[in-house]
Amino acid sequence: MVKVIIGILVAAVIVIGGIIFLNSGVVQNDPAVVESENTISYTIEGEVSKQGTYMLDESITMNKLIEAAGGLTENADERCFFNDAELKSGTTYYIAGRYNADDICSNSEISKVNVNSDTADELMAVNGISSSVATSIVSYRTENGAFRTIEDLLKVYGIGNATYRKIRGYVILHA
Repeated sequence: MVKVIIGILVAAVIVIGGIIFLNSGVVQNDPAVVESENTISYTIEGEVSKQGTYMLDESITMNKLIEAAGGLTENADERCFFNDAELKSGTTYYIAGRYNADDICSNSEISKVNVNSDTADELMAVNGISSSVATSIVSYRTENGAFRTIEDLLKVYGIGNATYRKIRGYVILHA
Protein backbone atom coordinates (compact mmCIF):
# COMPACT_ATOMS: atom_id res chain seq x y z
CA MET A 1 0.00 0.00 0.00
CA VAL A 2 2.87 2.34 0.83
CA LYS A 3 4.37 1.71 -2.62
CA VAL A 4 1.09 2.74 -4.29
CA ILE A 5 0.94 6.00 -2.33
CA ILE A 6 4.58 6.80 -3.14
CA GLY A 7 3.88 6.01 -6.81
CA ILE A 8 0.89 8.39 -6.84
CA LEU A 9 2.91 11.16 -5.17
CA VAL A 10 5.78 10.78 -7.66
CA ALA A 11 3.32 10.86 -10.59
CA ALA A 12 1.63 13.99 -9.19
CA VAL A 13 4.97 15.78 -8.80
CA ILE A 14 5.93 14.90 -12.38
CA VAL A 15 2.57 16.13 -13.75
CA ILE A 16 2.71 19.40 -11.76
CA GLY A 17 6.32 19.99 -12.81
CA GLY A 18 5.39 19.39 -16.46
CA ILE A 19 2.49 21.85 -16.29
CA ILE A 20 4.66 24.56 -14.72
CA PHE A 21 7.37 24.00 -17.34
CA LEU A 22 4.91 24.17 -20.26
CA ASN A 23 3.16 27.30 -18.96
CA SER A 24 6.43 29.18 -18.49
CA GLY A 25 7.37 28.42 -22.11
CA VAL A 26 4.05 29.74 -23.41
CA VAL A 27 4.43 33.09 -21.66
CA GLN A 28 7.99 33.55 -22.88
CA ASN A 29 7.08 32.78 -26.50
CA ASP A 30 4.02 35.06 -26.74
CA PRO A 31 4.11 36.39 -30.34
CA ALA A 32 2.28 39.61 -29.38
CA VAL A 33 5.26 40.90 -27.40
CA VAL A 34 8.73 40.37 -28.84
CA GLU A 35 11.43 42.48 -27.23
CA SER A 36 14.56 43.74 -28.98
CA GLU A 37 16.81 46.78 -28.86
CA ASN A 38 15.46 50.18 -30.01
CA THR A 39 11.83 49.15 -29.69
CA ILE A 40 9.06 50.51 -27.54
CA SER A 41 5.77 48.92 -26.51
CA TYR A 42 2.49 50.18 -27.92
CA THR A 43 -0.93 48.78 -26.98
CA ILE A 44 -4.02 48.78 -29.17
CA GLU A 45 -7.61 47.83 -28.31
CA GLY A 46 -10.94 47.82 -30.06
CA GLU A 47 -11.71 47.03 -33.67
CA VAL A 48 -8.42 45.44 -34.76
CA SER A 49 -7.79 41.80 -35.64
CA LYS A 50 -5.37 41.16 -32.75
CA GLN A 51 -5.65 43.43 -29.73
CA GLY A 52 -2.53 43.55 -27.62
CA THR A 53 0.86 45.07 -26.93
CA TYR A 54 3.43 45.28 -29.72
CA MET A 55 7.13 46.10 -29.65
CA LEU A 56 7.77 48.53 -32.52
CA ASP A 57 10.18 51.25 -33.59
CA GLU A 58 10.52 54.32 -31.40
CA SER A 59 8.62 56.61 -33.77
CA ILE A 60 5.59 55.02 -35.39
CA THR A 61 2.24 56.06 -36.84
CA MET A 62 -1.23 54.74 -36.17
CA ASN A 63 -1.13 52.96 -39.52
CA LYS A 64 1.96 50.94 -38.49
CA LEU A 65 0.37 49.94 -35.18
CA ILE A 66 -2.82 48.85 -36.95
CA GLU A 67 -0.75 46.78 -39.41
CA ALA A 68 1.10 45.15 -36.52
CA ALA A 69 -2.29 44.25 -35.00
CA GLY A 70 -3.34 42.44 -38.16
CA GLY A 71 -5.44 45.26 -39.61
CA LEU A 72 -8.89 46.62 -38.88
CA THR A 73 -12.08 44.64 -38.41
CA GLU A 74 -15.06 45.27 -40.69
CA ASN A 75 -16.68 47.24 -37.87
CA ALA A 76 -13.78 49.70 -37.42
CA ASP A 77 -14.68 53.38 -37.73
CA GLU A 78 -11.91 55.00 -39.76
CA ARG A 79 -13.19 58.46 -38.76
CA CYS A 80 -11.83 57.82 -35.25
CA PHE A 81 -8.13 58.00 -36.12
CA PHE A 82 -5.64 59.51 -38.54
CA ASN A 83 -3.33 56.97 -40.24
CA ASP A 84 -0.39 59.38 -40.06
CA ALA A 85 -0.84 60.31 -36.37
CA GLU A 86 2.46 59.86 -34.51
CA LEU A 87 2.06 57.70 -31.43
CA LYS A 88 3.57 57.93 -27.96
CA SER A 89 4.87 54.96 -26.03
CA GLY A 90 3.04 53.88 -22.91
CA THR A 91 -0.36 54.83 -24.31
CA THR A 92 -3.14 52.40 -25.08
CA TYR A 93 -4.79 53.30 -28.39
CA TYR A 94 -8.42 52.52 -29.11
CA ILE A 95 -10.10 51.92 -32.48
CA ALA A 96 -13.84 52.50 -32.10
CA GLY A 97 -16.52 50.63 -33.98
CA ARG A 98 -19.15 52.01 -36.35
CA TYR A 99 -21.86 49.71 -35.01
CA ASN A 100 -22.67 48.49 -31.51
CA ALA A 101 -20.83 45.16 -31.28
CA ASP A 102 -23.17 44.02 -28.47
CA ASP A 103 -26.25 44.31 -30.73
CA ILE A 104 -25.66 41.97 -33.67
CA CYS A 105 -29.14 42.65 -35.09
CA SER A 106 -28.65 46.41 -35.37
CA ASN A 107 -27.68 47.87 -38.72
CA SER A 108 -27.69 51.52 -37.71
CA GLU A 109 -24.43 53.30 -36.96
CA ILE A 110 -23.58 54.62 -33.52
CA SER A 111 -24.34 58.35 -33.33
CA LYS A 112 -21.05 60.21 -32.84
CA VAL A 113 -19.80 63.78 -32.47
CA ASN A 114 -16.72 65.30 -34.10
CA VAL A 115 -14.38 66.66 -31.41
CA ASN A 116 -12.44 68.62 -34.04
CA SER A 117 -15.35 70.56 -35.52
CA ASP A 118 -18.57 70.33 -33.50
CA THR A 119 -19.71 73.12 -31.19
CA ALA A 120 -19.88 72.71 -27.43
CA ASP A 121 -23.67 72.25 -27.66
CA GLU A 122 -23.27 69.47 -30.24
CA LEU A 123 -20.59 67.73 -28.15
CA MET A 124 -23.00 67.55 -25.20
CA ALA A 125 -25.12 65.04 -27.16
CA VAL A 126 -22.74 62.37 -25.86
CA ASN A 127 -23.55 60.95 -22.44
CA GLY A 128 -20.51 61.85 -20.34
CA ILE A 129 -19.72 65.19 -21.98
CA SER A 130 -21.09 67.90 -19.70
CA SER A 131 -21.23 71.59 -20.61
CA SER A 132 -17.94 72.25 -18.80
CA VAL A 133 -16.18 69.32 -20.53
CA ALA A 134 -17.58 70.39 -23.92
CA THR A 135 -16.27 73.91 -23.34
CA SER A 136 -12.88 72.48 -22.32
CA ILE A 137 -12.73 70.39 -25.51
CA VAL A 138 -13.44 73.44 -27.69
CA SER A 139 -10.91 75.54 -25.75
CA TYR A 140 -8.24 72.85 -25.99
CA ARG A 141 -8.57 72.44 -29.76
CA THR A 142 -8.60 76.23 -30.25
CA GLU A 143 -5.35 76.59 -28.31
CA ASN A 144 -3.59 73.38 -29.44
CA GLY A 145 -5.04 72.49 -32.83
CA ALA A 146 -6.95 69.42 -33.92
CA PHE A 147 -6.97 66.22 -31.90
CA ARG A 148 -4.79 63.64 -33.71
CA THR A 149 -5.89 60.60 -31.67
CA ILE A 150 -8.88 59.94 -29.46
CA GLU A 151 -6.40 59.50 -26.61
CA ASP A 152 -5.53 63.21 -26.92
CA LEU A 153 -8.84 63.84 -25.13
CA LEU A 154 -7.07 62.78 -21.93
CA LYS A 155 -5.15 66.07 -22.14
CA VAL A 156 -8.39 68.05 -21.81
CA TYR A 157 -9.19 69.50 -18.39
CA GLY A 158 -12.10 67.54 -16.92
CA ILE A 159 -11.51 64.32 -18.86
CA GLY A 160 -9.97 61.55 -16.79
CA ASN A 161 -9.76 57.84 -17.49
CA ALA A 162 -13.36 57.14 -16.50
CA THR A 163 -14.84 59.87 -18.72
CA TYR A 164 -12.50 58.96 -21.57
CA ARG A 165 -13.58 55.29 -21.46
CA LYS A 166 -17.22 56.34 -21.35
CA ILE A 167 -17.04 58.65 -24.41
CA ARG A 168 -14.31 57.13 -26.62
CA GLY A 169 -16.75 55.08 -28.67
CA TYR A 170 -18.94 58.10 -29.41
CA VAL A 171 -16.45 60.59 -30.84
CA ILE A 172 -14.77 60.97 -34.23
CA LEU A 173 -11.81 63.06 -35.37
CA HIS A 174 -12.81 63.74 -39.01
CA ALA A 175 -15.73 63.20 -41.38
